[in-house]
Amino acid sequence: MRILVTGSTGYIGGRLAPRLAEAGHHVRVLVRDPLKLRDAPWADDVDVMTGDLADAAAVARAVEGIDVVYYLVHAMGARGDFENMELTVAHNVADAAAAAGVKRIVYLGGLHPAVPVDELSRHLRSRAKVGEVLLGSGVPTIAFQAGVVIGSGSASFEMIRHLTEVLPYMPAPKWVRNFIQPIAVRDVLYYLTAAASVPPEVSRTFDIGGPDVLRYGQMMNGYAVEAGLRQRPIASLPVLTPWLASQWVNLVTPIPRALAVPIIESLQFDCVVSEDDIRALIPDPEGGLTGYRAAVRLALARMNDGEVETSWQNSTVAGAPSNLIPSDPDWSGHTVFTDLREQHSSAPVEKLWDVVEGIGGENGWYSFPLGWALRGWADKLVGGVGLRRGRRNASKLAVGEALDFWRVETLERGRFLRLRAEMKVPGLAWLEMTTTSDGAGGSHYRQRAVFFPTGLGGRLYWYAILPFHGVIFSGMANRITAVAAVRSIMARNDQGAGPESLQSKADQAS
Repeated sequence: MRILVTGSTGYIGGRLAPRLAEAGHHVRVLVRDPLKLRDAPWADDVDVMTGDLADAAAVARAVEGIDVVYYLVHAMGARGDFENMELTVAHNVADAAAAAGVKRIVYLGGLHPAVPVDELSRHLRSRAKVGEVLLGSGVPTIAFQAGVVIGSGSASFEMIRHLTEVLPYMPAPKWVRNFIQPIAVRDVLYYLTAAASVPPEVSRTFDIGGPDVLRYGQMMNGYAVEAGLRQRPIASLPVLTPWLASQWVNLVTPIPRALAVPIIESLQFDCVVSEDDIRALIPDPEGGLTGYRAAVRLALARMNDGEVETSWQNSTVAGAPSNLIPSDPDWSGHTVFTDLREQHSSAPVEKLWDVVEGIGGENGWYSFPLGWALRGWADKLVGGVGLRRGRRNASKLAVGEALDFWRVETLERGRFLRLRAEMKVPGLAWLEMTTTSDGAGGSHYRQRAVFFPTGLGGRLYWYAILPFHGVIFSGMANRITAVAAVRSIMARNDQGAGPESLQSKADQAS
């Protein structure tokens, strides 16, 4: 079939598109920034079209000649009037699909109780209304309604994981006693893939969920068991309102407040499957649906093996700077602050690059850990993403991926990395790292921080943190080159190079 996948840079879409291509379908993806897919291993297997779903003309071009449209976009972390924005986008897709003669729309929405739509949380209400728009398009539509998705990198799984791992005792809102029916991401993908072949006369909503119905507290302790942790005592506190709970989640997990709020709001009701009619059209996968604890085991195994396909971390942060850095000549006439550090390393350039590309996440930033941690906490307190967002893969980066409170803007593997700041700052900031060979077996490291201040506040901010630059930025340059040298020595030692002790070489390199 000829298939259009929207939301292909998101958590579900980024997994579905390659599976559809593997199944032999002709897949087209519509993205605002094609650079986000540059490093996706499946990018050459699909047609990448640039466009915005808010642009009706772009949507009309995207659906030309398409049999099936997958609608997998949402504004979960968006602020402001996102409901009208989502409805506008849904109408664009619905109208264009009908005009182009699309045979099927497949939509993934949220599982919710059978209450009037206006009684739902803002995000669940918006999800439900988008489904209504698509179902009313005249194009046969399957609107799946799924609950908590469990898989490596999903926001819901990461929230459960961090709350359980960080807190030995859990003071929690009363919704921890609500019933939830989680579903493994592999089962969501199974249903989505199979939906393309459902007979055209079928057009309705379908609830989908895994085989287990659990209280949220049971899900946390189920995770504890699979992770080898002691089960956590949980106390339900009625005084913890959704707003307070979201602040709590924002502080103790990497999930930013903008994402924590809609997740927590969606947990205010029991969210369980009310019908299983989908089984009459799509049989259970071979071996049956995946149970909750099995899904947790699979997610943990993926994480331990460094094989997380997609992650909530890489979703666009509402309000975060998305401006590409201007070229240096464009700086003329503007106030720009820079901090430049250069350092030589005895390590070959490949070893130096390995350290650069592995920066952040569990590996840290190689200087003044307390300072970085405090900056991350400060960002969390004002609603930013914080430093603990981490990275999807421990050793490899890709353009468009999140890296703690940065995002990879430019990546020339083996030579150059530019990160764009997504922390809350009064201006725009970038961090660049360049590695080159010195022609004699060693390497040269160049590090540049660039800051475009906004108003007086931006200038005062730069001067306020200027005393820390000597510690943070010079420390980074010194430590990155030293670590590369030590790793180079260790690699030579493993190959039996020289009688000198490893410790002595490491001391010299440092």
